This record gives sequence, structure tokens and C-alpha cells, in this order.
Amino acid sequence: LSAQTETPFYEEWWFLVVMALSSLILILLVVFALVLHGQSKKYKNCSAGKTISNVEESVTLDNGGFTALELNSRHLNI
Repeated sequence: LSAQTETPFYEEWWFLVVMALSSLILILLVVFALVLHGQSKKYKNCSAGKTISNVEESVTLDNGGFTALELNSRHLNI
């Protein structure tokens, strides 16, 4: 008869606290894994784009190897 009057373990306060903490840890691990996966994908895309932009930035010089420099005329107030 005493077993019928006791509350089940899943209604005890300590079990609810353990389940809440376990759920929180699991959610944090999933979020951390998703963030790491997103960061690695972002850096992988950036590194691929960087090599493409370096190829596009290689410029052949038309005037015998010297770069042309244009200076805008400025009016200086003295």
C-alpha cells in the first residue's frame, strides 16, 4: 500500500531539474554544432572567392611595365 501513495519518480523535483538541464545542454550542443558548420562553410566560400579575385586582379601593364598615375588638380587655400 505504501508504494501506491508515493509519487512516481518522473514527478519528483530532482528528476524535472535533471531533465531540464539535460535538454538545455543538448540544445546548446546542437546550436554550437550548427554555428561551427555555418562558419566553416562561410570561410570555405570566402577562400574560394579569394583565389578567384586574385586571378582577376592580376593586371598586365599596357605602357611597358610602368603603372600610370593620375593626379587630380587640387586648389589649396593658403
